[in-house]
Amino acid sequence: MLATDEDAVICDFAETYHVLDIGALDLRLAATLAAGLAPDSRIKRKMSRTELPVNTLLLALAADNLAMLRWFNSADGQKNVNRPASVLEALTGGARKDDTVMTFVNADSFEAYRAKLIEGINHVD
Repeated sequence: MLATDEDAVICDFAETYHVLDIGALDLRLAATLAAGLAPDSRIKRKMSRTELPVNTLLLALAADNLAMLRWFNSADGQKNVNRPASVLEALTGGARKDDTVMTFVNADSFEAYRAKLIEGINHVD
């Protein structure tokens, strides 16, 4: 965790355990406390590549669903115009590029693609 973001760990320890000097702790105790940090702590969010707490994401999703329900029942919704903007997309910046899903027609096409990737990795200088 410290290698990922030492400042985030320091902030989380200060906020959660009121410990300002992590170096003063026994290594086992520090590891135990680090493992006990909440899933929405700064360091755990950073390590899981989640910028926002789960509660914030769920609230944004609920707001989006409510806005869509209102829109479906409006005159604009019946005409499929003026769709409401997504709060969730505004917070997260939309879909991530690394969330792309690839599909293959059969196992042979997958194996051919895999072989090209492995070949490219092996030829990197």
